[in-house]
Order: sequence, then structure tokens, then C-alpha cells
Amino acid sequence: MPHLRLALSQIDPYVGDIARNSDEIVRWTRHAAERGAQLVAFPEMGLTGYPVEDLALRRSFVEGSRTALVELAGRLAAEGLGAVPVVVGYLGRAEGSAPPQPGRPAGAPQNCAAVLYGGRVVTRFAKHHLPNYGVFDEYRYFVPGDQLAVVRLHGVDVALAICEDIWQDGGRVTAAREAGAGLLLVVNGSPYEREKDDVRLELVRRRAAEAGCALAYVNMVGAQDELVFDGDSIVVDASGEVLARAPQFEEGCVLVDLELPAATTDTEGAAETDPEAAAETEGAAGGLVADGLRVERTVLSTEPLPAPEQPVVPGIAPRLGDEEEIYAALVSGTRAYVRKNGFRSVLIGLSGGIDSALVAAIAVDAVGAEQVYGVSMPSAYSSQHSRDDAAELARRTGLNFRTVPIAPMFDAYMSQLALTGLAEENLQSRLRGTLLMAISNQEGHIVLAPGNKSELAVGYSTLYGDSVGAYGPIKDVYKTLIFRLARWRNKAAEERGETPPIPENSISKPPSAELRPGQVDTDSLPDYDLLDAVLQAYIENDQGRDAIVAAGFDPAVVDRVVRLVDTAEYKRRQYPPGPKVSVKAFGRDRRLPITNRWRRG
Repeated sequence: MPHLRLALSQIDPYVGDIARNSDEIVRWTRHAAERGAQLVAFPEMGLTGYPVEDLALRRSFVEGSRTALVELAGRLAAEGLGAVPVVVGYLGRAEGSAPPQPGRPAGAPQNCAAVLYGGRVVTRFAKHHLPNYGVFDEYRYFVPGDQLAVVRLHGVDVALAICEDIWQDGGRVTAAREAGAGLLLVVNGSPYEREKDDVRLELVRRRAAEAGCALAYVNMVGAQDELVFDGDSIVVDASGEVLARAPQFEEGCVLVDLELPAATTDTEGAAETDPEAAAETEGAAGGLVADGLRVERTVLSTEPLPAPEQPVVPGIAPRLGDEEEIYAALVSGTRAYVRKNGFRSVLIGLSGGIDSALVAAIAVDAVGAEQVYGVSMPSAYSSQHSRDDAAELARRTGLNFRTVPIAPMFDAYMSQLALTGLAEENLQSRLRGTLLMAISNQEGHIVLAPGNKSELAVGYSTLYGDSVGAYGPIKDVYKTLIFRLARWRNKAAEERGETPPIPENSISKPPSAELRPGQVDTDSLPDYDLLDAVLQAYIENDQGRDAIVAAGFDPAVVDRVVRLVDTAEYKRRQYPPGPKVSVKAFGRDRRLPITNRWRRG
């Protein structure tokens, strides 16, 4: 049987930085070629970054991507890499399409991939299934493709697909089987969410069985705004056995030697893409039809290769535990947001509580302690143990630390306004927010907001106070999970012989905003175990009030929580972005009207 050494390059592209992404594609192609790779694949839209959102509607960006693709093909050849076919995702457009019409993006942009070989673009194809759920809105941006690209390489037919093409039944998976492919290669920009690695593996195994061939799945790493990408590239054989699996949240290249069935399908009657035409056109008419898709074969080489004398030993990376996986996603998201937006350092208000402590630990792991600045801003209601816990956190992590009391500023406001109750409490939070933004402006740090998902859900936060910031690392993490993550991080440090970063007192003491004497969170909210269970049902599971009550929850508690969630939508709209780790995050995932009188859940 023919052999093929495949390289899956899970890289971290920057949206809009086509030159930088091109450099990375060349660098990792060289890395793979030096190790004997005969086919190299990069993630979905690896040339442009993903998702590009409304950049897809800018003709200049589409043309910049298409031009850069042709230039990249030439550059690979000029640098001695032209003999290795490279699969690259990019932003293209449908040629010869109908004039603009309602429901069709102007300019007909497409989510495309191409094969670069011998200094040319030898075939192109566009994503067939366009996701339009959850965080995805691709019907807004793209026109679907209608062909199955098959590349004959060293006597093996390799069918090509893009991400959602294997998440939906039929389409390119069925077409690959009908076309007699020996390998289905899928390029992906699949965002992380909790436990998705298990779902992904089951999907890949199922689709390999349906396609009747080996399946290789390459995914990106890093993050883009709210979305985190965890890599987790996978290769399985036709029976679903895992042959190779990449680590999560790590950039790198997976090499695997595959023994694949020889191509038997006659190419007569199939459309063999003209390399010159492919350099200009995202899809040519003609070709055989399989499951409603045109089959377009590009023949690069028909001579099978023997088994390598020194086969590579593919690795199967161990899976991360639940807390470790989520924590890694939060670190990846924070690091990417800071670095990709041109910042070097971050600023955090340290209260001595669990939320700001966990955010500080994440920040230190993301950008280094020397680039993390913490500020304690005690008021007259701040307990001594909270002040001590903030200082102890700084000592344990090595971050930069200072104390700026807000009492003088608070007294000045109160002498003019004589505020009471909630207004007095919120003033303290807003003074802290103003202080953080002033330091940020003066010193150039990016402010991280410490709010968690439980608080955001019920509006237990102060606009222009503790909601101040450019990024919220724990925005999508419920309070009960905050405690688990903190304990996991401390335990991980102990196992490595390091100092646990988070003071035990910050974890064990009752949560409190400390805005009035003796205040604790349960004065205003149900116990967090109960609150988070109701929130999980209402937000993640989309259950209504009656269904939640039927599950055994106190009707009074459910009514109260549902009302708080619904009336806090305006606050959530003004909260900064943060990394998505759950099935349904606030923002891209969950979009409800602010003005809304529906109260049945």
C-alpha cells in the first residue's frame, strides 16, 4: 500500500495580519519538510486568522487574502519548499456568481482552502456547510462551496474539507466515500468549550467510518477575542483507532506515517484543476457528482511511495483534567488578548477575595509576574484580613504591588453628596474603577475585570466600577467553579514544588464585596451552589421557569433568579469580552433583548 507522511501544523494565526501569518506558514512548512513530510496542512483561514467577522465584507481584505495566497505559493517554492503540497485556509470569493441579492453577502466572500504546490495554487475549494448557531454567524459572511476537492498525491486520493463540513451529516464526508478517497483531511477553526475534546474525538471516529477512510483533523490554537482554540489535532484510521493526537493549547506540528489504500478511481471525466486557473478562481464548473457535490481531482503524482526506512513515532498526547483544561483555556485567552492587542502588562484591582486572586494567578501564568501590576484599594469597610490576603497574593506570585486607599476620595464625595445605601456602596466600587483606569492611562497597562459568570448573570456588579476593564478572564466561569480552579491551581503548584499562588484564606472565607459592615454575598444572593445550579438550567440548558421548578427547585428562588438574570441584560452588554469556556457564554452565544417583558423563563 502507498505511504504518506502527513504533517498537521496547529498554529496561532493573528486576524488581519496576513504577512505575519504567511511567515508562520513558511516557518512551519520548513519544520515539517525537514522531517520528511510529504503533505502539510494548516488550520481553517490560517492565512487571515479566524473568525474575521465583518472583515469578510471588505473587498480590500478579500483581495489582500487572495493575493497573499498566490504570493505564498511562490515564496514556498523560492525557499525550496515547493515540492511539498501545503493545504492553507484563506478568505476567498465566489467567481461568476449571481448579482447581489437579499441574504447573500455582497462580493460573495467564501471561507476557502487551497493546495499550494510547485510555486502555484493548484486547487481551491470553499466550505460547504456554513454554521449559523452559537458563536457562528457564517451565513452573514460567506457563500457555500459546492465541490469536493480531491488531490491525488503519491498514488493516494486525499479528499479535503473545512471544519463544519464534518459536523453536519452528508456532504463532503459522504462524497469522500463515493469518490474513493484514501484520506479525508479536514482543516479547522474549532473553538474550545468545556469537554469538547471528547465530543471532537467521537465525531472524528464516526466520520472516518462513514467516509470509509482515515481522517486527519488539524485545528488552530491561541485565541481571538472571546474564542479560544485548543488545537487537539487528531488522526484516526478508517476503523476509528487514534494514530496521533496533538496536545491541547500548544502550538506545534504532528507528524504521522500513514499506510493508505491506492487510488483506484479513474480520473477520466473528473475535473482536473488547471493550476493557472486555480490561481484566480475559487471553483471551476464541471466534474463528477458525489452526494450533490462536484468532484474536482487534481493529480500531483501517481507513483506510490514505499514505507520510510525510519518511520516517525506519532505521539498521542494525554488529555488534561477538567480544571486543568479550563484553566489552560483562560490563560490562553488572556495571553492572546493582551499580546495580540499590543499590550505588555496588565493591571488588576486586588481585593483579597477569590475572584481577583484567581484573575491574578491567570495573568501571572499568561504574561509573567513582572508584567502584572496589582493595586489594593481599601476603604473603611475593607477588613484587615482582606488587605493582608492581597499583599500575601502579591508575595506568593511575585507580581508588582501597591496600596492606594480610597477613603480620602470617598470622604470628599460623601461630603458633597451625602449618599446612603446602595449608592454609597457603589460609589466605592466606582472610585476603584476610576483609579484603575487612571493608572492604566498613565502607565500603559491593560485592566483586567474580575467579574465571574454568576455575578454577571444576576447583575451583582457595579457599572463603571468592578466592571471596568478591557478583558474579563473569568467572565464565563461560575462562582462554584472559581473555587475549584483556585484549589486546582494551588495543588498543581504544590505538585511541582512551587509556592501555591492563592492564599488559603482567600479561598475559604465567605465571599464578600466588603462595601458595608459585615456584608457577605449571601445577603443579596442565594448560596452559590444553589444559584449556579439554577443558572446552569436557565442559561446553558435554556430551560424555562416551569421546567426548572419541576426539576425540584424552590419556585421562589427560581422566580427571583430568573428576574435578576433578565433585568441584568443591559449590564452584560457593557461588560468587557472574556474567554468562552462553557457551552453558552454571554455575548456571542446568548443574545437576548435588553427591553424585554417576557418573564416566564
